[in-house]
Amino acid sequence: MADVGPILTIRTTVKMALIQDNLSDALKKLKITTTDSTADSLEGCLDCLLQALAQNNMETSEKIQKSGVLQVFASLLMPQSSCTAKVANIIAEVARNEFMRNPCVDAGLVPPLVQLLNCKDQEILLQTGRALGNICYDSHEGRNAVDHAGGAHIVVDHIRSLCSKTDPASEKLLTVFCGMLMNYSNENDTLQSQLINMGVIPTLVKLLGIHCQNAALTEMCLVAFGNLAELESSKEQFAYTNIAEELVKLFKKQIEHDKKEMIFEVLAPLAENDVIKLQLVEAGLVECLLEIVQKTVDSDREDDIAELKTASDLMVLLLLGDESMQKLFEGGKGSVFQRVLSWIPSNSHQLQLAGALAIANFARNDGNCIHMVDNGIVQILMDLLDRHVEDGNVTVQHAALSALRNLAIPVVNKAKMLSAGVAETVLKFLRSEMPPVQFKLLGTLRMLIDAQAEAAEQLGKNIKLVERLVEWCEAKDHAGVMGESNRLLSALIRHSKSKDVIRTIVQSGGIKHLVTMATSEHVIMQNEALVALALIAALELVTAEKDLENAQLVQILHRLLSDDRSAPEIKYNSMVLICALIGSEPLQKEVQSMAFLEVVSKLRSHENKTVAQQASLTEQRLAVES
Repeated sequence: MADVGPILTIRTTVKMALIQDNLSDALKKLKITTTDSTADSLEGCLDCLLQALAQNNMETSEKIQKSGVLQVFASLLMPQSSCTAKVANIIAEVARNEFMRNPCVDAGLVPPLVQLLNCKDQEILLQTGRALGNICYDSHEGRNAVDHAGGAHIVVDHIRSLCSKTDPASEKLLTVFCGMLMNYSNENDTLQSQLINMGVIPTLVKLLGIHCQNAALTEMCLVAFGNLAELESSKEQFAYTNIAEELVKLFKKQIEHDKKEMIFEVLAPLAENDVIKLQLVEAGLVECLLEIVQKTVDSDREDDIAELKTASDLMVLLLLGDESMQKLFEGGKGSVFQRVLSWIPSNSHQLQLAGALAIANFARNDGNCIHMVDNGIVQILMDLLDRHVEDGNVTVQHAALSALRNLAIPVVNKAKMLSAGVAETVLKFLRSEMPPVQFKLLGTLRMLIDAQAEAAEQLGKNIKLVERLVEWCEAKDHAGVMGESNRLLSALIRHSKSKDVIRTIVQSGGIKHLVTMATSEHVIMQNEALVALALIAALELVTAEKDLENAQLVQILHRLLSDDRSAPEIKYNSMVLICALIGSEPLQKEVQSMAFLEVVSKLRSHENKTVAQQASLTEQRLAVES
């Protein structure tokens, strides 16, 4: 028995050598002539090539390329020839190698292969589909050649006509054709758009429904969907099919992780479309996702952790649609809403994140926000943030702050949230160095103090907060943080109207940032800055005088009033501010030195009546002071 291994090895070696000798002879025969060969001898040569390819594909492909017989194959690809299927099979095999795809194109094999797609013979169609699919795989030249020859159109027509046939041969052919289209269009927006315009999406959705029992064909459909679903135009077409129903039906049958993952990869881009979001909710996807979360939440298996993340992320994505979100909220009484709420206190960071993001998505209209605040959501989010103060998870911090910010938008919620201690909880993250957390922290505080004078004064006198705001006003690498810091600085003054707040901001060096904010490209920010500066000038001009002068406020106001592009409200508030600044001797001198009267007098004829009236008042004031 011990000698069996070596005997087998010797036999195999001899057999391989014979195949290689036969290959050399076959290549010579094919190279010399194909016209004088009989069908039998030609078939023998082709069989020899197929045998050699089966034994060592790469080495045999190299020999085929060097021999120059690829050009010979073009003349053998004739529908009436008995050798045609074998020739197409050989091309399919050699084109599995990346280095052979361009030579196949250069040998002119694509046009005759595309012509073969018009024949009726199933074996020829099968091998031709394989050959074209392999030539297209990751090959720009291959795809271009197939496109130029019109191959995709013929294949789409075949899929359409075969779609309802469930016999094994037809299903095999459909699998190959779907694979060919996948290779043809993969990561190529132009070719994907071409297939979408040919109407391939409804056909593939129908195919999935009819052939859901065929694993290979189903898999190929899913990969094709994954290719096409990234394009916006495809989502519009998908929305007119029953794709949601078919995918959810298929998903419910899956046990293996890889199969579920494949369906997830199609669901995620499709769920970006609001119409499809609602269709997926109505098809029962949410129940599937909640079941996955329940099954995987306590597992430490890699596949389960991945599934938990994908399912909870997709759940959050479904809530981004207004209709799908409202359907799942069900007035705050819905079982889905309650289940998602239960994720927040869990020990899984992924579920904490998804739960907080889900609340942020539910909090997209006043009614939902008011209901959630009245039913204790704020405390749940504050408890979550308290768990992440020291070395916390940044994504969880960001999500929880996002939810609190959204909840603080309705006027009736602000006082309730302030009395619950939200501001104090949020301030615990002042030392965060993470811009996303800083951005949401600032937005949450700004929403909370809107029209809340007492809270604005309390926060505005918090020297640590104001100093941090002034620091972040210079965060040029993070425009969002810089913008929100400026806006909160302005809001503290506008809502508190407090001299103490103004003094704190002056002391911390915040005046120059408010002056710079008045030059923002955003009208709303310009306006907020001008109103805050007008309050400073009215309440604490002497304290702020030097900083206003150093920040060149008067020159900036002159520029804003002279600029025809300035919005009416900017011109109006600039003039109100000028009138207030005249109370300061050094600032009054600057105003007089810059010929404001001339600029203001022109504004008396401004089309906006409020601006024109303020121009008249300002002109009178300037004339009296001059």
